[in-house]
Amino acid sequence: MPRLLLALALLFAPTFAHAQSLAGMYDDWGRKLDGAAYEGSAEVRDDGETINIFWNTTAGVYSGTGARDGNIILIDWGSDYLIVYTIMEDGELHGTWADGYALDRLSPR
Repeated sequence: MPRLLLALALLFAPTFAHAQSLAGMYDDWGRKLDGAAYEGSAEVRDDGETINIFWNTTAGVYSGTGARDGNIILIDWGSDYLIVYTIMEDGELHGTWADGYALDRLSPR
């Protein structure tokens, strides 16, 4: 089921003709699987092919690597499920993890 949702999200996601780099520092807020809130910061590195994210939050320090397809970013951070971010018009990254049951929001500084 998670793969089906991911495939549908990628299929119906609008694509940007000239995607801008997402590199920079972000404020991070989210909710873990148990509903507990966390906050912190994240650094996004974007070389045009690979996206690397380094999180430093009250929930822990993590890193992940992935790729972008239009306005969707898929990040493998060593968990059973990828983090799936949608790039919003205002530059925020809205993501889900734990098979869609946990949330993460990155807001550019």
